[in-house]
Amino acid sequence: MRGGIFVLNFYSTVFIDQLKRGRKTATIRLGDKTPKYERGQVVWITVGFRHSPREKIFAAVIDDVEVKKVGDLSPRDIEHDNPEFRRLEDEIKFLEQIYGCSVSPEDIVTVIRFSQIVEPPGAHFGNGETPSHN
Repeated sequence: MRGGIFVLNFYSTVFIDQLKRGRKTATIRLGDKTPKYERGQVVWITVGFRHSPREKIFAAVIDDVEVKKVGDLSPRDIEHDNPEFRRLEDEIKFLEQIYGCSVSPEDIVTVIRFSQIVEPPGAHFGNGETPSHN
């Protein structure tokens, strides 16, 4: 497993509510992203545009990374990526909008499933002691 902090970024603020409510638990990315993401990896889920400030929504663990053809996406894959969609045609239009190119059922995508890491109230880093406020 690679070291360092990795980010799974979303460009649209539309996803913030879906992410926070646990309705969006996957992302479908055009191309093979297995060199970048792997099962068990911890990532920050963020929202924002490239070269701009991004909002950290939460930390997450990658549950699964699966490469497949667009035409092999299941309704469940699609729903976990975008809770408003169920049909392949909707997902293809969405991918075309995001990537600015035509997408065919033969194109390769990576389905990245993730789960939010929830920290209990009062969680501490370091030695576990509550910081003193001098």
